[in-house]
Amino acid sequence: MRVSATDDPLQAFTRALPKVELHCHLLGTVRRDTFTDLVRRAGSPISDEEIDAFYTRGEKPVGVLRVLRALDAQLIRSPDDLHRISYEYLQDAAAHNVHYAEFFWNPTGTARASGIAYPAALAAIVRALADAQRDHGIIGRLIAAIDREAEPQAALEMVQWVIDHRCDEVLGVGIDYREVDRPPELFTAAYAQARRAGLKTTAHAGEFGMPWTNVQTAVERLKVDRIDHGYTVLDSPEFTEVCAQRGIVFTVVPTNSYYLRTLAPERWALDHPIRRMPAAGLRIHPNTDDPALHHVTPTSAWAMMVRDFGFGLEDLRGFMHNGLDAAWIDDSTRRAWRADALQRFEMLRPLWPTPVSISPQGV
Repeated sequence: MRVSATDDPLQAFTRALPKVELHCHLLGTVRRDTFTDLVRRAGSPISDEEIDAFYTRGEKPVGVLRVLRALDAQLIRSPDDLHRISYEYLQDAAAHNVHYAEFFWNPTGTARASGIAYPAALAAIVRALADAQRDHGIIGRLIAAIDREAEPQAALEMVQWVIDHRCDEVLGVGIDYREVDRPPELFTAAYAQARRAGLKTTAHAGEFGMPWTNVQTAVERLKVDRIDHGYTVLDSPEFTEVCAQRGIVFTVVPTNSYYLRTLAPERWALDHPIRRMPAAGLRIHPNTDDPALHHVTPTSAWAMMVRDFGFGLEDLRGFMHNGLDAAWIDDSTRRAWRADALQRFEMLRPLWPTPVSISPQGV
């Protein structure tokens, strides 16, 4: 990728880095213009002021779950809507040198709130994956996400949909939405069902300041392949060491709303768990989560790892490795992509901007 001399040096470097993205939610990627189009077409009562509020991220940002629910409940009405937002997400990611993306989609919400059955929704998204790969060269794959705010039986139903309509584009299952009072053990049966079918697994745990035992449950009881967020694992040095020894990759999010909201601006980047996770031996990989709503891109997420958390060039190289190791791809593909990524990284090394000023203020 060409690097413009007019770009901020760090942003230019992190834009040019070859990336994989492993932690992003489809409904959190919706462009504002697309959201507005869907509102107008649906004749939704959502006002312009409410749309502004959805896409406003202040100094103490609120969560984004209300936006995701609004999309499912009021705006997504046809498979073509899912095709549009999936294609646009991959198009936007490819512009930031993301070559491969595994992203979350909540089939329960789509079926129950949007009224689109799993087979029709899946077909539309898979068509978008093919179109984006053809047009932009990015490979997209799906993670079917359990809605943890629904009952455990709905999770079993959703996993069975994935099994009954098995396709190469759906690699595994995850779990998202509100972690508070919805611990991972509620969904043990659904994860066991997925593993028996040969699906990969991941889980959001330790995201909203919830106990480190949620991470432990996800690892030891749900037997996940990787952890999304997982920050509170640091509250248990003993279990942190277990995760380090097992080489579990944590897909972290620099713009996570909880810490931007609960930590003082002058301490935010200094006290954030992300800063301490690698020193504790944990393998991490930066991601965007809900890029349109977090006001972040893959480029700026990686730049934040340097500018806000103080990581250096070799750290970024390690994060790149972690992402490739954690990606749900076959080993031959992994080896080929790793060799290519390393070559590209070495070509970029002379462009590394030193010294980089570190700011604890966030974005």
